Amino acid sequence: MTLSDTENDRLITANPVKELLGGKSDMTIWRMLADPELDFPKPIYIGKRRHWWLSEILAWIERQRNSA
Repeated sequence: MTLSDTENDRLITANPVKELLGGKSDMTIWRMLADPELDFPKPIYIGKRRHWWLSEILAWIERQRNSA
């Protein structure tokens, strides 16, 4: 999936994050956030909903791919 910089610079909710990570559960995302060694991007809370910058999630995935 190739996205332009403008498309990567947007907030996404937990459901698209879980899909980008291969269908991970809410509990797995919670565990990833709690593990400082993973350095998973922290969400931004708007109301009670979690949002992440798409560019940060894609960069994290790329770092995982490069470290494997």
